[in-house]
Amino acid sequence: MPTPDYIAAIRRGYGTGRLLLPGVSAVVVRTDLEPGRVHLLLTKRSDTGRWSLPAGIVEPFEQPAAAALRELLEETRITARVERLALLTTDPDVVYPNGDTCQFVSMCFRCRYVAGEAQVGDEESTEVAWFPADELPGELSDIQRRRIRCALEHRDDCVFDV
Repeated sequence: MPTPDYIAAIRRGYGTGRLLLPGVSAVVVRTDLEPGRVHLLLTKRSDTGRWSLPAGIVEPFEQPAAAALRELLEETRITARVERLALLTTDPDVVYPNGDTCQFVSMCFRCRYVAGEAQVGDEESTEVAWFPADELPGELSDIQRRRIRCALEHRDDCVFDV
């Protein structure tokens, strides 16, 4: 994902040390593609070549749920509505090739598909596709799988780590 301007400005003064940043992801549920089956929207990341949930960084003055919907529209051209916060956790450090280190406070939202044809919306992805929830790509990380599990659980509350 491209580095937001405000983070680039922080990096100029702070260097490559760990930044704690708010991140969002969206588990988009769709039930109208095949009777009786749930499908989930995934993107193939251009930086890693791995399938992933649509995700991004909350921008200044932006609400997290709005950020998830914005990222979803930018990356996949899909519109959805947020149903609930499924998982709130702090992820392990991410170290980028240039040495920048980030730790994301990650908010994963369960969303319901509303409209749109899934397609690559920006340079962050090379593919976008719907997958049956029981036939997800094998290269999904454990973090991605946990987000999906939490979003698909039949519960009203949010999962969080203590």
